[in-house]
Amino acid sequence: MTATDKADIVRDLFAAYMANDRKAVENSFTEDFRFTSPYDDEIDKATYFERCWKVSDWIARQNLEKIVTDGDCAFVTYQCVAKDGKSFRNTEFFTFDGDRIKRIDVYCGAAYENGTFVKQSR
Repeated sequence: MTATDKADIVRDLFAAYMANDRKAVENSFTEDFRFTSPYDDEIDKATYFERCWKVSDWIARQNLEKIVTDGDCAFVTYQCVAKDGKSFRNTEFFTFDGDRIKRIDVYCGAAYENGTFVKQSR
């Protein structure tokens, strides 16, 4: 699989989120998928959907700023703007198993509300 193919998988995943297409997101993950973020440590696929898909249509728009692939991995940096005016910019590290996503590690950036920096609680 080429770097372009992996970048396309990432683009397709983000498009599925915007379309609120849970089935497409589920199908892009391996059965042994793991997710880590500042709020979650190595959660499995079922737990990911239980915790992270409760309200899935809250994003008004997203911008994929950069996708960098290397072998079976990719970094993606993106900005999302929520329907309530809040926005954030994150970087995610993807690990692939063939043409499916095996792991995502999220690194959170700053948050904003209507263009103003919002300090996050610790």
